[in-house]
Formats: sequence, structure tokens, C-alpha cells
Amino acid sequence: MDIKRSDLPLLISLDAMLDTLNVTRAARRLSISQPALSGQLSRLRELFDDPLLVPSEQGRGMVPTPRALELQPRLSQALSRLRSAVSTQSGFDPATAQRTFVVASNDSIFTIIGVAALSTMLAQYAPGLRISFVAPPREGLTARMERGEIDLYIGASEKVPEALKARFLLRDGFSMAQGKHHPRGKGHASLDDYCNLRHIMVSQAGDFSSSVDDTLAALSKTRKVVVTVSSYNQVALVLSSTDCVATLPSRLLQKYAPLLDILPLPFAMEPFEIAMAWHPSAQHDAGHQWLRERFAEVAVDGP
Repeated sequence: MDIKRSDLPLLISLDAMLDTLNVTRAARRLSISQPALSGQLSRLRELFDDPLLVPSEQGRGMVPTPRALELQPRLSQALSRLRSAVSTQSGFDPATAQRTFVVASNDSIFTIIGVAALSTMLAQYAPGLRISFVAPPREGLTARMERGEIDLYIGASEKVPEALKARFLLRDGFSMAQGKHHPRGKGHASLDDYCNLRHIMVSQAGDFSSSVDDTLAALSKTRKVVVTVSSYNQVALVLSSTDCVATLPSRLLQKYAPLLDILPLPFAMEPFEIAMAWHPSAQHDAGHQWLRERFAEVAVDGP
């Protein structure tokens, strides 16, 4: 392909199609019509002298050709650098800036630190700013940050990809929680008492075991997990209306102290660390620095 004959919008469209492998979804992302994007794909095929994307045999989406697979990582990286170059600013004023920030975090992390950071941001006069909290992707976090789709990840330090910049925010441990007026009373549970209680845990996949059960197994103990829910913030509702108990991050449980009795665990569990992470291309972006500082200023390390 002769780069002098290329068109930047075409390359941006190609990047979106290679990422989604679906012309309809790519068109939606680019805010153009599907016929218009199909026309661009025809033009791209001429420029590269390659089909690039062909219909899937399963009848859904598209399949990239070997040439497209070779091109995708280099194209994505080049466009990311270009976006970074044109968005670099000498300063950032939240009072006048027009910008949308996307923060990836699960609902536990959002409750522990996200709400406080959001409050500080909304307290500033920033009529042109928008903040979107989304669930962390199961995979491809670095690539999505490289494309500018996610600005900041807030989560467990151990889950931060090596390619990203990161900053420690806080450390937390685990506690046991039960509803007010639980039949067992408010006393500390022994290890046997704990194992014989009915437990609720959080699992997106519906699993009935977690790191808590791994810790108990090392002690030759098991617990009875009878309920799983997909959201951390559903747990308090269940605890307040059943005799179940839960083992969750202490800082999260403190947010629901009016509804729950929070008690120490009858066994030791390793604490965990929460960090924020971002793509290196955003390191010196003034707006991104402002965003990161809002989370850093509300993060107070604890035991």
C-alpha cells in the first residue's frame, strides 16, 4: 500500500473493524452508517490489495485475513500514539475542559473508593466533564486503554498488566458480616461456628468457592456456601433479610454498617492491595493526571 494514497479516516475505520470483527458494531462505534462503512471497507481492500475481512463460516461477524492480523497490532499502536500526540495539552482546567473519562472498576472497588473520588470531582465546577464507570474487561484491558476506550483501571494490584503504569492506592483485609439481630447473636464466631453457618459469596460465574475456601482448605476446614450473587452490593440486602453470613473486604462492609454487624474472622487471611493503572501514553496528559489525583487524594492506606 502506498501510504501517500491512504486516508486517515479509512485507517481509523479499519482499526474499529479489526477490533470488533463486525461491520454493524464498528459503524456504531464510529457513529457512521453501515453502508458508509461497507464502502470504506471496499476502498481499503483496493488500497491494501487484500480482502482484509471475510464473512465468517458460522454466519456471524467477519474473519480477518493473515494480512489483516499482521497489520492490526501495528495499526492500533500507531493510532494510539497519534491520539496521544494530538490530545496533549499544556494544562487542564476542569472548569472549561470538555472531556469524558472512562474508569473500569467492579462494584466493590467503586463502593470502597470510587464514590469518594466521584464526590470530589462533582464538587468541582466542571460542567464539561463526564465520568463513566464500567466493569473491567475480562481480557484486553491494555489494548482498550491503548485505543483510548478506557482511561483508568482501579482494582487489585495483582491484576494490573505489566505493560501499564500503576500506583498503589490502599490496602484492605477481610471481615465477617451478618444482618442485625442475627439468631446467633453478636459474639465472635469460632472457626467451627463459622464453617457451620450458611454463607453468601459474590461470583460472576456462579462459582461456590473462592480464596476464602482455599484458606479454609489449608486448615482442613470447609464452609457452606448456599447463595452466590453477581454484585457485591447485593450482599447487604441478602444479609439483612436472611441468616446468611458473608466474608468480604472490610472497607466495603463498613459502607453498610447501619445494616450489618461486622465481626473479625476466626482465621487469618492475607490482605490485598488496590491500585490504579493507566496506559503509558497517558502518563503526561494533564487531564489524565487530574483524574488520577482525584483517586489518590481519597485513598488512605489502612491495616
